[in-house]
Amino acid sequence: MVLTHQARRTGSYDKFPTSQLFLLAICRVAEPIALTSIFPYSWVMVKDLHMAEGEDASFYAGILIAAFSLAEALTGMFWGGLSDKVGRKPVLISGCLGTMLSLLLVGLAPNFWIALIGRALGGALNGNIGVIQTMVGELVKNPDHEPRAYAVMPFVWSIGTIIGPAIGGLLAKPTETFPSVFAPSGIFGKFPYLLPNLVCSGLLVFSIIGSWFFLEETHPDMQPSYYGEDEGRDAAHPSQQPLLPTGESTIAASMVDTRGESYGTFAHPQLSQKSPPTPSSIFTWRVVMLITALGIFTYHSMTYDHLLPIFLQDANSRHNGSLWDMAGGMGLSTQTVGLIMSTDGIIALVIQTVIFPALAQALGVWKLFVVVTVLHPLTYFIVPFLIFLPSSLTLYGIYACLVIRNILSIIDYPVLLILIKQASPSDSVMGKVNGLAASVGAASRTAAPPVAGYLYSTGSKLHCTAIAWWGSTIVALIGALQLWFIDRKKDASTVSALQSTDWALAEAMAQKEEMLCLLDSEASANTEYQS
Repeated sequence: MVLTHQARRTGSYDKFPTSQLFLLAICRVAEPIALTSIFPYSWVMVKDLHMAEGEDASFYAGILIAAFSLAEALTGMFWGGLSDKVGRKPVLISGCLGTMLSLLLVGLAPNFWIALIGRALGGALNGNIGVIQTMVGELVKNPDHEPRAYAVMPFVWSIGTIIGPAIGGLLAKPTETFPSVFAPSGIFGKFPYLLPNLVCSGLLVFSIIGSWFFLEETHPDMQPSYYGEDEGRDAAHPSQQPLLPTGESTIAASMVDTRGESYGTFAHPQLSQKSPPTPSSIFTWRVVMLITALGIFTYHSMTYDHLLPIFLQDANSRHNGSLWDMAGGMGLSTQTVGLIMSTDGIIALVIQTVIFPALAQALGVWKLFVVVTVLHPLTYFIVPFLIFLPSSLTLYGIYACLVIRNILSIIDYPVLLILIKQASPSDSVMGKVNGLAASVGAASRTAAPPVAGYLYSTGSKLHCTAIAWWGSTIVALIGALQLWFIDRKKDASTVSALQSTDWALAEAMAQKEEMLCLLDSEASANTEYQS
Protein backbone atom coordinates (compact mmCIF):
# COMPACT_ATOMS: atom_id res chain seq x y z
CA MET A 1 0.00 0.00 0.00
CA VAL A 2 1.34 3.44 -0.90
CA LEU A 3 1.18 5.95 1.90
CA THR A 4 0.02 9.46 1.10
CA HIS A 5 -0.29 12.51 3.26
CA GLN A 6 -3.87 13.22 4.20
CA ALA A 7 -5.79 16.37 4.92
CA ARG A 8 -5.44 17.45 8.50
CA ARG A 9 -8.59 17.06 10.53
CA THR A 10 -9.65 20.44 11.89
CA GLY A 11 -11.17 20.69 15.29
CA SER A 12 -9.90 17.21 16.17
CA TYR A 13 -9.14 18.24 19.74
CA ASP A 14 -12.79 18.85 20.67
CA LYS A 15 -14.49 16.34 18.38
CA PHE A 16 -14.74 12.72 19.46
CA PRO A 17 -13.41 10.54 16.55
CA THR A 18 -16.45 8.28 16.39
CA SER A 19 -16.17 7.09 12.78
CA GLN A 20 -12.46 6.31 12.94
CA LEU A 21 -12.77 4.49 16.26
CA PHE A 22 -15.62 2.48 14.76
CA LEU A 23 -13.39 1.38 11.87
CA LEU A 24 -10.61 0.51 14.31
CA ALA A 25 -13.11 -1.46 16.35
CA ILE A 26 -14.05 -3.56 13.31
CA CYS A 27 -10.37 -4.46 12.87
CA ARG A 28 -9.83 -4.99 16.59
CA VAL A 29 -12.65 -7.52 16.84
CA ALA A 30 -10.67 -9.84 14.53
CA GLU A 31 -8.16 -10.94 17.14
CA PRO A 32 -10.52 -12.01 19.94
CA ILE A 33 -12.59 -13.90 17.38
CA ALA A 34 -9.51 -15.68 16.04
CA LEU A 35 -8.15 -16.27 19.53
CA THR A 36 -11.33 -17.41 21.29
CA SER A 37 -13.22 -19.27 18.56
CA ILE A 38 -10.96 -22.26 19.18
CA PHE A 39 -11.48 -22.27 22.96
CA PRO A 40 -14.68 -24.35 23.05
CA TYR A 41 -13.32 -27.11 20.82
CA SER A 42 -9.50 -27.06 21.29
CA TRP A 43 -9.65 -29.84 23.88
CA VAL A 44 -11.88 -31.98 21.66
CA MET A 45 -9.84 -31.13 18.55
CA VAL A 46 -6.63 -32.42 20.14
CA LYS A 47 -8.36 -35.72 20.83
CA ASP A 48 -9.89 -35.94 17.34
CA LEU A 49 -6.47 -35.32 15.76
CA HIS A 50 -5.12 -38.21 17.85
CA MET A 51 -2.47 -36.06 19.49
CA ALA A 52 -3.39 -36.87 23.08
CA GLU A 53 -6.07 -38.57 25.11
CA GLY A 54 -7.50 -38.11 28.57
CA GLU A 55 -5.52 -36.07 31.06
CA ASP A 56 -2.78 -34.97 28.61
CA ALA A 57 -5.26 -33.40 26.17
CA SER A 58 -5.53 -30.20 28.22
CA PHE A 59 -1.75 -29.70 27.99
CA TYR A 60 -1.66 -30.03 24.18
CA ALA A 61 -4.77 -27.88 23.85
CA GLY A 62 -2.85 -25.23 25.79
CA ILE A 63 0.06 -25.50 23.37
CA LEU A 64 -2.29 -25.12 20.41
CA ILE A 65 -3.81 -21.97 21.87
CA ALA A 66 -0.47 -20.57 23.01
CA ALA A 67 1.18 -20.86 19.57
CA PHE A 68 -0.70 -17.79 18.35
CA SER A 69 0.47 -15.70 21.29
CA LEU A 70 4.06 -16.98 21.20
CA ALA A 71 4.54 -15.89 17.61
CA GLU A 72 2.79 -12.61 18.39
CA ALA A 73 5.18 -11.99 21.28
CA LEU A 74 8.23 -12.55 19.08
CA THR A 75 7.05 -10.15 16.38
CA GLY A 76 5.16 -7.48 18.37
CA MET A 77 8.13 -5.12 18.64
CA PHE A 78 8.88 -5.54 14.93
CA TRP A 79 5.35 -4.60 13.87
CA GLY A 80 5.27 -1.66 16.30
CA GLY A 81 8.60 -0.33 14.99
CA LEU A 82 7.52 -0.90 11.39
CA SER A 83 4.34 1.09 12.00
CA ASP A 84 6.52 3.97 13.24
CA LYS A 85 8.30 3.92 9.86
CA VAL A 86 5.69 3.09 7.23
CA GLY A 87 2.47 4.06 9.02
CA ARG A 88 -0.19 2.33 11.07
CA LYS A 89 -2.67 1.51 8.32
CA PRO A 90 -0.54 -0.88 6.18
CA VAL A 91 0.51 -2.85 9.27
CA LEU A 92 -3.09 -3.04 10.45
CA ILE A 93 -4.38 -4.43 7.16
CA SER A 94 -1.54 -6.95 6.87
CA GLY A 95 -2.42 -8.18 10.37
CA CYS A 96 -5.99 -8.88 9.30
CA LEU A 97 -4.77 -10.78 6.23
CA GLY A 98 -2.42 -12.84 8.39
CA THR A 99 -5.25 -13.73 10.74
CA MET A 100 -7.37 -14.92 7.81
CA LEU A 101 -4.59 -17.18 6.58
CA SER A 102 -4.20 -18.61 10.07
CA LEU A 103 -7.89 -19.43 10.40
CA LEU A 104 -8.00 -21.23 7.07
CA LEU A 105 -4.93 -23.32 7.89
CA VAL A 106 -6.40 -24.39 11.23
CA GLY A 107 -9.73 -25.26 9.64
CA LEU A 108 -8.08 -27.40 6.95
CA ALA A 109 -5.50 -29.00 9.24
CA PRO A 110 -5.30 -32.79 8.76
CA ASN A 111 -3.22 -33.20 11.91
CA PHE A 112 -2.17 -31.41 15.07
CA TRP A 113 1.08 -30.05 13.66
CA ILE A 114 -0.53 -28.26 10.71
CA ALA A 115 -3.03 -26.70 13.10
CA LEU A 116 -0.13 -25.62 15.31
CA ILE A 117 1.69 -24.04 12.35
CA GLY A 118 -1.51 -22.24 11.36
CA ARG A 119 -1.92 -20.76 14.84
CA ALA A 120 1.74 -19.71 14.97
CA LEU A 121 1.62 -18.12 11.53
CA GLY A 122 -1.43 -16.07 12.52
CA GLY A 123 0.34 -14.71 15.57
CA ALA A 124 3.51 -13.89 13.62
CA LEU A 125 1.58 -11.89 11.00
CA ASN A 126 -0.70 -10.10 13.45
CA GLY A 127 0.77 -7.00 15.08
CA ASN A 128 -2.57 -5.30 15.52
CA ILE A 129 -2.74 -5.04 19.31
CA GLY A 130 0.07 -2.52 19.71
CA VAL A 131 -0.75 -0.71 16.47
CA ILE A 132 -4.41 -0.22 17.34
CA GLN A 133 -3.56 1.01 20.85
CA THR A 134 -1.21 3.52 19.24
CA MET A 135 -3.86 4.67 16.78
CA VAL A 136 -6.37 5.25 19.57
CA GLY A 137 -3.82 7.41 21.37
CA GLU A 138 -3.16 9.40 18.20
CA LEU A 139 -6.83 9.89 17.41
CA VAL A 140 -7.86 11.09 20.87
CA LYS A 141 -6.34 14.42 21.92
CA ASN A 142 -8.85 15.59 24.48
CA PRO A 143 -8.34 14.09 27.97
CA ASP A 144 -12.08 14.27 28.61
CA HIS A 145 -12.63 11.80 25.77
CA GLU A 146 -10.20 9.17 27.02
CA PRO A 147 -12.42 7.12 29.36
CA ARG A 148 -14.90 6.68 26.52
CA ALA A 149 -12.24 6.10 23.85
CA TYR A 150 -10.20 3.64 25.86
CA ALA A 151 -13.34 1.72 26.76
CA VAL A 152 -14.05 1.12 23.06
CA MET A 153 -11.34 -1.50 22.40
CA PRO A 154 -12.06 -3.62 25.50
CA PHE A 155 -15.73 -3.25 24.59
CA VAL A 156 -14.92 -4.62 21.16
CA TRP A 157 -12.83 -7.38 22.72
CA SER A 158 -15.90 -8.35 24.71
CA ILE A 159 -17.91 -8.50 21.50
CA GLY A 160 -15.23 -10.73 20.02
CA THR A 161 -15.41 -13.01 23.04
CA ILE A 162 -19.13 -13.33 22.40
CA ILE A 163 -18.84 -14.00 18.67
CA GLY A 164 -15.73 -16.20 18.79
CA PRO A 165 -16.84 -18.88 21.28
CA ALA A 166 -20.37 -18.83 19.87
CA ILE A 167 -19.06 -19.55 16.37
CA GLY A 168 -16.58 -22.15 17.59
CA GLY A 169 -18.97 -23.92 19.94
CA LEU A 170 -21.98 -23.99 17.62
CA LEU A 171 -20.31 -24.62 14.25
CA ALA A 172 -17.52 -27.04 15.17
CA LYS A 173 -18.25 -30.59 13.91
CA PRO A 174 -21.40 -29.42 12.06
CA THR A 175 -22.14 -32.91 10.70
CA GLU A 176 -22.94 -33.96 14.26
CA THR A 177 -24.72 -30.78 15.34
CA PHE A 178 -26.67 -30.22 12.08
CA PRO A 179 -26.76 -33.63 10.35
CA SER A 180 -29.69 -32.66 8.14
CA VAL A 181 -27.70 -29.75 6.64
CA PHE A 182 -24.13 -31.08 6.51
CA ALA A 183 -23.52 -34.60 5.22
CA PRO A 184 -20.76 -36.64 6.89
CA SER A 185 -19.32 -37.43 3.45
CA GLY A 186 -18.87 -33.74 2.57
CA ILE A 187 -15.98 -31.37 3.16
CA PHE A 188 -17.18 -30.52 6.66
CA GLY A 189 -17.16 -34.19 7.51
CA LYS A 190 -13.53 -34.43 6.42
CA PHE A 191 -12.60 -31.15 8.11
CA PRO A 192 -14.94 -30.86 11.10
CA TYR A 193 -13.42 -27.56 12.28
CA LEU A 194 -13.40 -25.75 8.94
CA LEU A 195 -16.85 -24.13 9.15
CA PRO A 196 -16.22 -21.91 12.22
CA ASN A 197 -12.91 -20.78 10.74
CA LEU A 198 -14.55 -19.97 7.41
CA VAL A 199 -17.17 -17.83 9.12
CA CYS A 200 -14.50 -15.97 11.10
CA SER A 201 -12.53 -15.40 7.89
CA GLY A 202 -15.61 -13.94 6.25
CA LEU A 203 -15.94 -11.42 9.07
CA LEU A 204 -12.33 -10.39 8.53
CA VAL A 205 -13.03 -9.57 4.89
CA PHE A 206 -15.30 -6.74 6.04
CA SER A 207 -12.54 -5.45 8.33
CA ILE A 208 -10.05 -5.34 5.48
CA ILE A 209 -12.42 -3.61 3.06
CA GLY A 210 -13.47 -0.99 5.62
CA SER A 211 -9.88 -0.27 6.63
CA TRP A 212 -8.60 -0.06 3.07
CA PHE A 213 -11.13 2.51 1.88
CA PHE A 214 -12.17 4.49 4.94
CA LEU A 215 -9.57 4.28 7.72
CA GLU A 216 -7.27 7.28 7.96
CA GLU A 217 -3.56 7.12 8.68
CA THR A 218 -2.91 8.46 12.20
CA HIS A 219 0.89 8.49 12.34
CA PRO A 220 1.87 12.10 13.16
CA ASP A 221 4.73 12.07 10.64
CA MET A 222 2.35 10.96 7.89
CA GLN A 223 0.19 14.05 8.38
CA PRO A 224 0.58 17.17 6.20
CA SER A 225 1.98 20.43 7.49
CA TYR A 226 -0.28 22.68 9.51
CA TYR A 227 -1.73 24.44 6.48
CA GLY A 228 -1.84 21.43 4.21
CA GLU A 229 1.51 20.65 2.57
CA ASP A 230 2.75 24.18 1.62
CA GLU A 231 -0.48 25.52 0.21
CA GLY A 232 -1.62 28.80 1.70
CA ARG A 233 1.35 29.13 4.07
CA ASP A 234 2.72 32.31 2.48
CA ALA A 235 -0.69 33.85 2.14
CA ALA A 236 -1.52 33.47 5.79
CA HIS A 237 -1.47 36.52 8.03
CA PRO A 238 1.72 36.75 10.14
CA SER A 239 -0.31 36.45 13.30
CA GLN A 240 -1.66 33.11 12.06
CA GLN A 241 1.74 31.56 11.46
CA PRO A 242 2.82 28.90 13.96
CA LEU A 243 5.37 30.48 16.30
CA LEU A 244 6.76 27.14 17.50
CA PRO A 245 8.19 24.60 15.03
CA THR A 246 5.97 21.57 15.02
CA GLY A 247 8.74 19.19 14.02
CA GLU A 248 7.38 15.99 12.57
CA SER A 249 4.23 15.91 14.60
CA THR A 250 1.29 18.09 15.40
CA ILE A 251 1.59 21.16 17.57
CA ALA A 252 -1.21 19.78 19.72
CA ALA A 253 1.23 17.23 21.09
CA SER A 254 3.16 20.06 22.75
CA MET A 255 0.21 21.31 24.75
CA VAL A 256 0.56 20.73 28.47
CA ASP A 257 -2.17 19.20 30.56
CA THR A 258 -1.42 19.84 34.22
CA ARG A 259 -4.45 18.08 35.66
CA GLY A 260 -3.49 15.59 38.32
CA GLU A 261 -6.04 12.93 37.35
CA SER A 262 -5.55 13.19 33.61
CA TYR A 263 -6.50 10.05 31.79
CA GLY A 264 -3.21 10.22 29.94
CA THR A 265 -3.66 12.24 26.77
CA PHE A 266 -0.27 13.37 25.63
CA ALA A 267 0.55 16.53 27.47
CA HIS A 268 4.28 16.35 26.98
CA PRO A 269 6.68 17.33 24.21
CA GLN A 270 8.28 15.28 21.52
CA LEU A 271 11.57 13.59 22.21
CA SER A 272 14.43 15.50 20.67
CA GLN A 273 14.42 15.25 16.92
CA LYS A 274 18.12 16.17 16.68
CA SER A 275 19.23 12.70 17.78
CA PRO A 276 17.33 9.40 17.81
CA PRO A 277 15.76 8.52 21.17
CA THR A 278 17.63 5.94 23.21
CA PRO A 279 15.93 2.89 24.78
CA SER A 280 16.50 4.36 28.25
CA SER A 281 14.67 7.54 27.29
CA ILE A 282 11.74 5.56 25.87
CA PHE A 283 11.42 2.68 28.33
CA THR A 284 11.56 4.52 31.63
CA TRP A 285 11.09 2.78 34.99
CA ARG A 286 7.40 3.72 35.10
CA VAL A 287 6.80 2.47 31.56
CA VAL A 288 8.60 -0.82 32.25
CA MET A 289 6.75 -1.41 35.53
CA LEU A 290 3.36 -0.73 33.97
CA ILE A 291 4.13 -3.05 31.05
CA THR A 292 5.21 -5.67 33.60
CA ALA A 293 1.87 -5.22 35.37
CA LEU A 294 0.14 -5.70 32.01
CA GLY A 295 2.10 -8.93 31.48
CA ILE A 296 1.15 -10.30 34.91
CA PHE A 297 -2.50 -9.41 34.40
CA THR A 298 -2.54 -10.91 30.90
CA TYR A 299 -1.03 -14.15 32.19
CA HIS A 300 -3.55 -14.92 34.90
CA SER A 301 -6.43 -13.62 32.78
CA MET A 302 -5.43 -15.96 29.95
CA THR A 303 -5.25 -18.93 32.34
CA TYR A 304 -8.89 -18.25 33.19
CA ASP A 305 -9.89 -18.20 29.52
CA HIS A 306 -8.03 -21.45 28.88
CA LEU A 307 -9.05 -23.36 32.00
CA LEU A 308 -12.72 -22.42 32.09
CA PRO A 309 -13.94 -24.38 29.01
CA ILE A 310 -11.83 -27.39 30.02
CA PHE A 311 -13.15 -27.25 33.58
CA LEU A 312 -16.74 -26.89 32.39
CA GLN A 313 -16.48 -29.85 29.97
CA ASP A 314 -14.36 -32.19 32.08
CA ALA A 315 -16.34 -34.92 33.82
CA ASN A 316 -16.74 -34.70 37.57
CA SER A 317 -14.55 -37.55 38.81
CA ARG A 318 -14.72 -36.98 42.54
CA HIS A 319 -14.63 -40.24 44.47
CA ASN A 320 -15.36 -39.68 48.15
CA GLY A 321 -17.08 -36.27 47.98
CA SER A 322 -14.79 -34.64 50.55
CA LEU A 323 -13.44 -31.12 50.35
CA TRP A 324 -10.01 -32.57 49.62
CA ASP A 325 -11.25 -34.53 46.61
CA MET A 326 -11.55 -31.86 43.87
CA ALA A 327 -10.86 -33.82 40.70
CA GLY A 328 -12.58 -33.11 37.38
CA GLY A 329 -14.97 -30.39 36.38
CA MET A 330 -18.64 -29.75 35.65
CA GLY A 331 -19.33 -32.27 32.84
CA LEU A 332 -21.13 -29.89 30.44
CA SER A 333 -21.42 -30.27 26.64
CA THR A 334 -19.39 -28.31 24.08
CA GLN A 335 -22.51 -26.45 22.91
CA THR A 336 -23.43 -25.48 26.47
CA VAL A 337 -19.89 -24.24 27.08
CA GLY A 338 -20.03 -22.15 23.91
CA LEU A 339 -23.32 -20.63 25.09
CA ILE A 340 -21.90 -19.87 28.55
CA MET A 341 -18.81 -18.21 27.08
CA SER A 342 -20.92 -16.10 24.74
CA THR A 343 -23.10 -15.04 27.67
CA ASP A 344 -19.87 -14.20 29.47
CA GLY A 345 -19.13 -11.73 26.67
CA ILE A 346 -22.54 -10.10 27.13
CA ILE A 347 -21.83 -9.70 30.86
CA ALA A 348 -18.51 -8.10 29.95
CA LEU A 349 -20.26 -5.64 27.61
CA VAL A 350 -22.61 -4.47 30.35
CA ILE A 351 -19.73 -4.00 32.78
CA GLN A 352 -17.68 -2.18 30.15
CA THR A 353 -20.43 0.27 29.20
CA VAL A 354 -22.00 0.90 32.61
CA ILE A 355 -19.67 0.10 35.49
CA PHE A 356 -16.24 1.06 34.14
CA PRO A 357 -16.98 4.69 33.16
CA ALA A 358 -18.75 5.33 36.47
CA LEU A 359 -15.92 3.89 38.55
CA ALA A 360 -13.25 5.67 36.50
CA GLN A 361 -15.04 8.95 37.06
CA ALA A 362 -15.54 8.33 40.79
CA LEU A 363 -12.14 6.91 41.75
CA GLY A 364 -9.74 8.04 39.06
CA VAL A 365 -7.58 5.73 36.98
CA TRP A 366 -4.81 5.01 39.48
CA LYS A 367 -7.07 4.22 42.45
CA LEU A 368 -9.26 2.02 40.27
CA PHE A 369 -6.18 0.16 39.04
CA VAL A 370 -5.06 -0.51 42.61
CA VAL A 371 -8.49 -1.75 43.71
CA VAL A 372 -9.02 -4.24 40.87
CA THR A 373 -5.43 -5.51 41.10
CA VAL A 374 -5.69 -6.22 44.83
CA LEU A 375 -9.03 -8.01 44.45
CA HIS A 376 -8.04 -10.13 41.44
CA PRO A 377 -6.79 -13.23 43.36
CA LEU A 378 -10.38 -13.84 44.52
CA THR A 379 -11.39 -14.45 40.89
CA TYR A 380 -9.41 -17.67 40.60
CA PHE A 381 -9.60 -18.97 44.14
CA ILE A 382 -13.37 -19.52 44.15
CA VAL A 383 -13.86 -21.32 40.79
CA PRO A 384 -12.92 -24.93 41.79
CA PHE A 385 -15.52 -24.88 44.56
CA LEU A 386 -18.26 -24.89 41.89
CA ILE A 387 -18.11 -28.70 41.80
CA PHE A 388 -19.67 -28.82 45.28
CA LEU A 389 -22.83 -27.00 44.16
CA PRO A 390 -26.03 -29.02 43.59
CA SER A 391 -27.02 -29.36 39.93
CA SER A 392 -29.91 -26.90 40.36
CA LEU A 393 -27.47 -24.15 41.35
CA THR A 394 -24.66 -24.96 38.90
CA LEU A 395 -25.43 -22.28 36.31
CA TYR A 396 -26.04 -19.64 38.99
CA GLY A 397 -22.66 -20.40 40.50
CA ILE A 398 -20.89 -20.28 37.12
CA TYR A 399 -22.41 -16.92 36.22
CA ALA A 400 -21.63 -15.50 39.67
CA CYS A 401 -17.96 -16.39 39.13
CA LEU A 402 -18.08 -14.85 35.66
CA VAL A 403 -19.56 -11.60 36.95
CA ILE A 404 -16.85 -11.26 39.60
CA ARG A 405 -14.14 -12.04 37.08
CA ASN A 406 -15.48 -9.60 34.48
CA ILE A 407 -15.88 -6.70 36.89
CA LEU A 408 -12.20 -6.96 37.78
CA SER A 409 -10.74 -8.02 34.44
CA ILE A 410 -12.70 -5.76 32.12
CA ILE A 411 -11.77 -2.73 34.22
CA ASP A 412 -8.10 -3.66 34.66
CA TYR A 413 -7.21 -3.79 30.96
CA PRO A 414 -8.30 -0.30 29.77
CA VAL A 415 -6.95 1.26 32.96
CA LEU A 416 -3.53 -0.26 32.25
CA LEU A 417 -3.63 1.03 28.67
CA ILE A 418 -4.37 4.55 29.88
CA LEU A 419 -1.56 4.43 32.45
CA ILE A 420 0.94 3.15 29.87
CA LYS A 421 0.00 5.93 27.49
CA GLN A 422 0.28 8.48 30.27
CA ALA A 423 3.76 7.20 31.16
CA SER A 424 5.05 7.22 27.57
CA PRO A 425 7.56 10.05 27.04
CA SER A 426 6.35 10.96 23.54
CA ASP A 427 3.72 10.13 20.97
CA SER A 428 6.47 9.73 18.36
CA VAL A 429 7.61 6.51 20.10
CA MET A 430 4.18 5.14 21.00
CA GLY A 431 4.58 2.45 18.36
CA LYS A 432 7.64 1.11 20.16
CA VAL A 433 6.05 1.39 23.62
CA ASN A 434 2.85 -0.32 22.57
CA GLY A 435 4.86 -2.82 20.53
CA LEU A 436 6.72 -3.85 23.68
CA ALA A 437 3.45 -3.95 25.62
CA ALA A 438 1.92 -6.15 22.92
CA SER A 439 4.96 -8.46 22.93
CA VAL A 440 4.91 -8.81 26.72
CA GLY A 441 1.17 -9.45 26.68
CA ALA A 442 1.56 -12.01 23.91
CA ALA A 443 4.41 -13.70 25.79
CA SER A 444 2.14 -14.00 28.82
CA ARG A 445 -0.65 -15.43 26.69
CA THR A 446 1.90 -17.88 25.31
CA ALA A 447 3.05 -19.16 28.68
CA ALA A 448 -0.37 -19.22 30.34
CA PRO A 449 -2.22 -22.03 28.46
CA PRO A 450 0.48 -24.75 28.55
CA VAL A 451 1.41 -23.99 32.16
CA ALA A 452 -2.23 -23.93 33.26
CA GLY A 453 -2.91 -27.06 31.18
CA TYR A 454 0.02 -28.86 32.75
CA LEU A 455 -1.15 -27.91 36.25
CA TYR A 456 -4.67 -29.09 35.40
CA SER A 457 -3.36 -32.44 34.08
CA THR A 458 -1.19 -32.85 37.16
CA GLY A 459 -4.13 -31.94 39.38
CA SER A 460 -6.27 -34.55 37.64
CA LYS A 461 -3.74 -37.24 38.51
CA LEU A 462 -3.64 -36.02 42.12
CA HIS A 463 -7.46 -35.71 42.29
CA CYS A 464 -7.18 -31.95 42.83
CA THR A 465 -7.70 -29.94 39.63
CA ALA A 466 -7.98 -26.87 41.87
CA ILE A 467 -4.17 -26.72 41.73
CA ALA A 468 -4.40 -25.03 38.32
CA TRP A 469 -6.80 -22.36 39.59
CA TRP A 470 -4.82 -21.71 42.74
CA GLY A 471 -1.66 -21.38 40.67
CA SER A 472 -3.33 -18.44 38.94
CA THR A 473 -4.31 -17.09 42.35
CA ILE A 474 -0.62 -16.96 43.32
CA VAL A 475 0.26 -15.08 40.11
CA ALA A 476 -2.51 -12.55 40.78
CA LEU A 477 -1.11 -12.07 44.30
CA ILE A 478 2.30 -11.33 42.76
CA GLY A 479 0.58 -8.70 40.61
CA ALA A 480 -0.85 -7.09 43.73
CA LEU A 481 2.59 -7.02 45.39
CA GLN A 482 4.10 -5.49 42.25
CA LEU A 483 2.04 -2.34 42.89
CA TRP A 484 4.71 -1.28 45.41
CA PHE A 485 7.27 -1.00 42.61
CA ILE A 486 5.21 1.24 40.32
CA ASP A 487 5.99 4.93 40.65
CA ARG A 488 2.75 6.84 40.34
CA LYS A 489 4.48 10.08 39.39
CA LYS A 490 6.08 10.81 36.05
CA ASP A 491 9.85 10.49 35.72
CA ALA A 492 11.90 13.52 36.62
CA SER A 493 13.18 13.88 33.05
CA THR A 494 9.64 13.99 31.73
CA VAL A 495 8.62 16.60 34.31
CA SER A 496 11.66 18.68 33.39
CA ALA A 497 10.72 18.44 29.73
CA LEU A 498 7.19 19.52 30.57
CA GLN A 499 8.48 22.54 32.44
CA SER A 500 10.72 23.42 29.49
CA THR A 501 7.74 23.19 27.18
CA ASP A 502 5.73 25.44 29.49
CA TRP A 503 8.51 28.01 29.29
CA ALA A 504 8.75 27.70 25.49
CA LEU A 505 4.98 28.13 25.09
CA ALA A 506 4.99 31.12 27.41
CA GLU A 507 7.84 32.71 25.44
CA ALA A 508 6.05 32.00 22.17
CA MET A 509 2.87 33.66 23.45
CA ALA A 510 4.91 36.67 24.54
CA GLN A 511 6.46 36.88 21.08
CA LYS A 512 3.02 36.66 19.52
CA GLU A 513 1.71 39.48 21.72
CA GLU A 514 4.74 41.60 20.83
CA MET A 515 4.18 40.94 17.12
CA LEU A 516 0.50 41.90 17.39
CA CYS A 517 1.46 45.11 19.18
CA LEU A 518 3.92 46.00 16.42
CA LEU A 519 1.24 45.31 13.79
CA ASP A 520 -1.23 47.53 15.68
CA SER A 521 1.36 50.30 15.97
CA GLU A 522 2.09 50.10 12.25
CA ALA A 523 -1.61 50.20 11.43
CA SER A 524 -2.08 53.26 13.67
CA ALA A 525 0.87 55.01 12.04
CA ASN A 526 -0.55 54.37 8.58
CA THR A 527 -3.91 55.74 9.65
CA GLU A 528 -2.35 58.94 11.04
CA TYR A 529 -0.24 59.38 7.87
CA GLN A 530 -3.32 59.04 5.64
CA SER A 531 -5.17 61.58 7.79
